[in-house]
Amino acid sequence: MTEPGEVRVRRALLTVSDKRGLVDFARGLAELGIEIVSTGGTARELADAGIETRAIDDYTGFPEILDGRVKTLNPKIYAGLLAVRSNPEHVKTLEEQAIEPIDLVCVNLYPFERTAATRGVSDEEVIENIDIGGPTLIRASAKNHAFAAVVVKPESYDAVLEELREADGRLSESTREALAMAAFSYTARYDAAISRWFAEREEDFPAMQSVAYEKVLDLSYGENPHQRAAYYAQAGARTHLLSMVSKLHGKELSFNNLLDLDAARRLVSEFEVPGAAIVKHNNPCGFACGATLGEAFDKALATDPMSAFGGVMAFNRKVDRPLAEKLNAMFVELVFAPGYEPDALEVLQQKENIRILEDQERRFEPISEKDLKRVRGGLLVQDRDQDLESREEMQVVTERKPGEQEWGDLLFAWRICKNVRSNAIVLADDLATLGIGAGQMSRVDSVRIAIDKAQSSLEGAVMASDAFFPFADGPQLAIDAGVRAVIQPGGSQRDPEVVEACDAAGVAMVFTSRRHFRH
Repeated sequence: MTEPGEVRVRRALLTVSDKRGLVDFARGLAELGIEIVSTGGTARELADAGIETRAIDDYTGFPEILDGRVKTLNPKIYAGLLAVRSNPEHVKTLEEQAIEPIDLVCVNLYPFERTAATRGVSDEEVIENIDIGGPTLIRASAKNHAFAAVVVKPESYDAVLEELREADGRLSESTREALAMAAFSYTARYDAAISRWFAEREEDFPAMQSVAYEKVLDLSYGENPHQRAAYYAQAGARTHLLSMVSKLHGKELSFNNLLDLDAARRLVSEFEVPGAAIVKHNNPCGFACGATLGEAFDKALATDPMSAFGGVMAFNRKVDRPLAEKLNAMFVELVFAPGYEPDALEVLQQKENIRILEDQERRFEPISEKDLKRVRGGLLVQDRDQDLESREEMQVVTERKPGEQEWGDLLFAWRICKNVRSNAIVLADDLATLGIGAGQMSRVDSVRIAIDKAQSSLEGAVMASDAFFPFADGPQLAIDAGVRAVIQPGGSQRDPEVVEACDAAGVAMVFTSRRHFRH
């Protein structure tokens, strides 16, 4: 009999889809005198490298069948893995049935996620990449980690070999437990990917949401310094907040940095022309487009230079030296751009703490991807608020129609408004925000704040509201401040009063017939 903690690895079962590092790992095991049992492609790979293995059918006495669908699903294997070796009855059963214990299993699974994400792949091919024997081996050895070890990642090979060499062929209980935890996480992710694939084919909101997340990095702290935090990305996601993003300089990223970065990235991605976003507390405090990135930034900063202090700056073009010098003259938490001129980077790196991120991601979020919000004990799941209404879908409801420049500014402000916390009001002119009112319980208060924030004249400006005006007081405040055109969803019982106030002042108003709350 064997007590937990005293397991010496004498026999290992290797059956892997991902062959990275396999030969070196197997050679290391063989050098320690560990017998290697392997299957099909794994056995061929090791044989080609001159490493002796024992075929799985020699171990089980049963051939691989059904084109390899059945090869490790055998009672001998699972008795050899699941026997509690400190239990006399289990040990006696192994002896009576001539079953040899398996001390280490090295398994990774068919590439289901990669196959399912391949363009044009058939359903049959995806289903053939649902591994059955592999997850069963992993779960059995992980369950019985008191007497067996399971390795599922090539990244673990070196550490496992090192410990085996230093401990005379043994792995500690703590190591086996850590490997078991990694193994169950691995199979959970795998099963979640399969469940998600079937759910996406059948219905938009399935009865159960199975989503796995994997840690990308630890964060310096959470929303407040006393809170610990980390960033996790959805396993198998085509793209995520930090995919293909390089940190070139600065302090560790914080929880709030990433929240603001997410808002800023979404905002600059809305526009093809040079655009600059300044985000603070998950809201834009300035956004503009311009002929150059420098012009766009100047206009965005002019919206609310005081609130820009300590903000996140995001751009959709490469940062040059003149822009870098403007940023260097400010207190900036984080800069995000698709590139930096070498001399611009030198200027920005003069400040030790500024976080500089370079974006090389060229993939887009899948249209079908849902928006998830965490609530107590659960998730709220919804379609993403992705599309905006076209001008052709909108209705001019006032006697005066917007001019072409006004139309451009109205559509610009409407796009920005979608990215501002409700209740949201955006004042704009010449493709630049002039004032933003965000997150207020009263819409008229959002209008007041937007007007107060404006650093320049509002004469001739436009206003966007993410939802309808319940009374005429909000539009009237903006009209009195100089606004000449308004865009809003409409739909209030008092729409006629609101339209009448605009007509009385000769102001144009456009209804979109769709709101864009962002709570």
